[in-house]
Amino acid sequence: MRKIKKGDQIVVIAGRDKGKRGVVLSLEGENKLIVEGINLVRKHQKPNPGKSIQGGIVEKSLPLHISNVALFNPVTNKADKVGIRLLADGRKVRFYKSTSEVVDI
Repeated sequence: MRKIKKGDQIVVIAGRDKGKRGVVLSLEGENKLIVEGINLVRKHQKPNPGKSIQGGIVEKSLPLHISNVALFNPVTNKADKVGIRLLADGRKVRFYKSTSEVVDI
């Protein structure tokens, strides 16, 4: 089970976007993720009429390493570590380590 999933709200804890919050759009491989509005770069793109792509300068999000982000805890309004716990009925759930609250049920 992954500690960070698609749709989670995260906080960047390292790098040039440190302190920014965003929503995970997708996971790239084992340990990279794309976050909405974070790690934006400007790319010069050539036009391609066959694929109806217009040329120019385009902003796009590049992947971040999963170790540079932490899950956002809405109770404490801070970044928080996440653990995995086994419930009595055999399900695995994520929980915030500081408050021991379950993230998703």
